[in-house]
Amino acid sequence: MIIRCIIITYKTQLRLPMSNTNYVQVHTFQNKTYQEIWDFQRVLMQKLIQNKRFNTKQEKSYPQVHHLIFCEHNPVYTLGKSGKMDHLLLDKYSLAKKEIEFHKINRGGDITYHGPGQWTVYPILDMECFYRDIHKYIRSIETIVINVLSNFGIAAQAIDEYTGVWIKDQKSERKICAIGVHMSRWVSMHGFALNINTNLDYFNSIIPCGIQEQLKSVTSLSNELNKVQSMNSLRTLIEEEICQTFNLTVIEG
Repeated sequence: MIIRCIIITYKTQLRLPMSNTNYVQVHTFQNKTYQEIWDFQRVLMQKLIQNKRFNTKQEKSYPQVHHLIFCEHNPVYTLGKSGKMDHLLLDKYSLAKKEIEFHKINRGGDITYHGPGQWTVYPILDMECFYRDIHKYIRSIETIVINVLSNFGIAAQAIDEYTGVWIKDQKSERKICAIGVHMSRWVSMHGFALNINTNLDYFNSIIPCGIQEQLKSVTSLSNELNKVQSMNSLRTLIEEEICQTFNLTVIEG
């Protein structure tokens, strides 16, 4: 199923009213390979960069159309720039047998899992429309996820030692959302993965995010609430929170 999906070609300029409004197009995918979505991110990123370059040369203000990608991936492990290969506990034959993809990618962070029951969210944003501070951007993502989870009575939080969103109690700290981003000319790609109805067994074949502390583990929303959750409802909540945080107006393609 594909919802509100559009690819804008490089040669086409989208004409919008000149204003302070930041526009966003939303794309939703399911059952896609990681490579397909990674390629799609790069197409959209280059579109934003080219629009910025063209208008900067003209020394004029310009509208920028940002993008928000939601994806339920096929099972895949991704290893970030600072990750270690020995945090993947399967060899290539075991990966093939289990039908799990593996990709080394250009985001920050270590190794994580993406798959069904999880929204992996890729904000493709020209951050110069908002601010130029990657740490603030990551903190903003954490706050977005924390606010989404508060709708379910979950008091999630960020912790000082590790990027992401965690649920803490006296017994343990459980990571429910991983974050890893990349910037080129202040345009973002990659993003965050929120575990909703995720099969957590997939995390047993990696050292998630390279964290090996005994009291830290991975969790999901359905695991915390003992109930399967609506993926569509979560997608709507995440989209609304992102649009509110960055003052984005959704437009159709």
